[in-house]
Amino acid sequence: MRRASLLSPLLAAAAAVVVAVVSAEPASTLSGPSRPVTVPLGDRGHAVDLPDTDPRVQRRVKGWAPEQIAVALSAEPTSAWVSWITGDFQMGGAVKPLDPSTVGSVVRYGRAADSLLQEAAGESLVYSQLYPFEGLQNYTSGIIHHVRLQGLEPGTKYYYQCGDPAIPDAMSDVHAFQTMPAVGPKSYPGKIAVVGDLGLTYNTTSTVEHMVRNQPDLVLLLGDVCYANLYLTNGTGADCYSCTFAKSTPIHETYQPRWDYWGRYMEPVTSTIPMMVVEGNHEIEEQIHNKTFASYSSRFAFPSEESGSLSPFYYSFDVGGIHFIMLASYADYKKSGEQYRWLEKDLAKVDRSVTPWVIAGWHAPWYTTYKAHYREAECMRVEMEELLYSYGVDKMATSHADEAGHCPDPASTPDPFMGGFCASNLTSGPAAGSFCWDRQPEYSAYRESSFGHGILEVKNETHALWRWHRNQDLYNTVGDEVHIVREPHKCLIDSTRLAY
Repeated sequence: MRRASLLSPLLAAAAAVVVAVVSAEPASTLSGPSRPVTVPLGDRGHAVDLPDTDPRVQRRVKGWAPEQIAVALSAEPTSAWVSWITGDFQMGGAVKPLDPSTVGSVVRYGRAADSLLQEAAGESLVYSQLYPFEGLQNYTSGIIHHVRLQGLEPGTKYYYQCGDPAIPDAMSDVHAFQTMPAVGPKSYPGKIAVVGDLGLTYNTTSTVEHMVRNQPDLVLLLGDVCYANLYLTNGTGADCYSCTFAKSTPIHETYQPRWDYWGRYMEPVTSTIPMMVVEGNHEIEEQIHNKTFASYSSRFAFPSEESGSLSPFYYSFDVGGIHFIMLASYADYKKSGEQYRWLEKDLAKVDRSVTPWVIAGWHAPWYTTYKAHYREAECMRVEMEELLYSYGVDKMATSHADEAGHCPDPASTPDPFMGGFCASNLTSGPAAGSFCWDRQPEYSAYRESSFGHGILEVKNETHALWRWHRNQDLYNTVGDEVHIVREPHKCLIDSTRLAY
């Protein structure tokens, strides 16, 4: 979707997931499969970016005061990350990076706003986006800080300040966040918001406002964050970069200040609600020396080391009775690669008597009947799907599907970062047969082209509720919903530790 959070989740549970039209009593996966449903295309409106003159994206702090404050989870609920930026970015032909050692990385925290007696220190860095071509502007970031808080109590509200207490006016206001429930089969967060392709448009503001009204405990952002790569370095943007600029630019440019605008706009949410991010194609952002993903890798904190992946592109974490796995569509996913080997080890370690639910998320969908990116992730599916099925992964969520329409020739759609063309493998898989927008396959239970967000509520070891909230509806109105019921006794599994 063009920068406004159209999420097309693939729900893969122990039984086939069936999503039905909303009724008084939500449908259940136990009642399916049912006849596929397609909602007629409507006018979603045009995604218009927030301009740099919008007060919500402008820098509101002075000196070394923190901004773009965000909380992320660690691998377990006893730990969390706090991130922020000090100092302003620079744009120009010649830019000189700030010295990260200029400002300390300190978080003071505690269980009362007036008693921040605990303190943790972390690391800081800057990154640059450089283009070795005449006329293009370079970028270097403010100082990005990441501090890990440890020894936290699960299910507890913590207050915190971040910054450098040794420098006058270099500490933030007091913020607060709630740690996740303790790991265990009887413990679950209230609501988990799921969004993708969020961007920074007026549609984004509607999505975020609707999402906040639902009071989620955790947000999963499945790639395509701010769409800085739809801009030239002079700040000129377009809906379609390749259509507008590709023939006139020596490299795919980006306008990195859009990242700072996004961080400022999102701070009221990210400073209070933990957000976990995984990369999308719009985070690739090629620059000098073929370097990619510089902004994504620098701006967010990930529980990579804690979960044994050592990569910002894939990692895992536990929340109550849920084991979350975030995978990379744009890193090596072959069976011989590091990501696959890490995934195999991570799944083998899961004890379903402790975390009954295993939920995976990534950016590019394996099954989609949307025109854009059609069968683009087929190579990833061929490599990884069998492994996820063999360990009985309960639910998978993706984004990336941009628009409805008739399907193109699959050979014309592979993304060079996705590993090539593997669509012929579909003929023997669960999605065998032809499918396009006007020929809905059996595995596609419900589809609708709308901007919005999803809310997942895991109730207990076997039951969860998935709801889709559309931007065009009133707050707290449900556009679609389904009960997801785990049936582990029906799954093909590789380990006896997965059943109980």
